[in-house]
Amino acid sequence: MVTSSRPGTARTPVQQAALLVGAVFLLVGVLGFIPGITTNYDTLKFAEHHSEAKLLGVFQVSILHNIVHLLFGVAGIAMARAASTARTFLIGGGAIYLVLWLYGLIIDHDSAANFVPVNSADNWLHFVLGIGMIALGVLLTRRTRTTRP
Repeated sequence: MVTSSRPGTARTPVQQAALLVGAVFLLVGVLGFIPGITTNYDTLKFAEHHSEAKLLGVFQVSILHNIVHLLFGVAGIAMARAASTARTFLIGGGAIYLVLWLYGLIIDHDSAANFVPVNSADNWLHFVLGIGMIALGVLLTRRTRTTRP
């Protein structure tokens, strides 16, 4: 368990999960702006489906997409300070990613509606992120029943 120098300030498992998820989002947001890690970097657009830039050569990104990752990262790190807000980040963020997954399934990827932009790899990553974040938020904060002897 991670502890600080002050007694009684150990992070709960849900706080650790929110901190880790936030740090990963922050890292992904930064990596989206690095040529080489992001292929076709010269085609990176602000917010449109014509951006052919792909993080790790797989996930379609844009400047807006990278900024969203950075904001999610900052939110996760900030909200990891307390168990209740860490839980809110994981469950709420997971719900947002499931909505984004549905959005990506419904829209035409070659239309202006794909302003984020997303491709099939992004869609399925959003699904996994959504389910995973919600599962972490719920499972790491569920109360176990104790029976009296």
